Amino acid sequence: MGVRPPSGGDDDEPESVEFGIAAVDARLRRSDLSFPATRDDVAAELGHEQVPYDVHGNTVALGEMLDEIPTAEFRSRQELLNQLHEPFEEYRRNNSGGVFQQVRSMLPF
Repeated sequence: MGVRPPSGGDDDEPESVEFGIAAVDARLRRSDLSFPATRDDVAAELGHEQVPYDVHGNTVALGEMLDEIPTAEFRSRQELLNQLHEPFEEYRRNNSGGVFQQVRSMLPF
């Protein structure tokens, strides 16, 4: 997932804010991890990484999200990301600060 932050009124293109599996994907691409990989391989390489789970920059350890999936081995990076999608969504829903915060996060300002 990724959301563009509101423009500061300048003409420069704003950078996107990566969170959830988009942030995990960015970390995987920068790592030395190769696939197939076990959950333990991923945890050893990136489990300590704090990954934003919402647009506000709130984070959770990737190792905590890995604990939520039953799969022990991933054939590809995409398979890992697919498995992590639902745990990140559930974590975001349960830790996002309520309905007001969710509505506010959708507004462009």
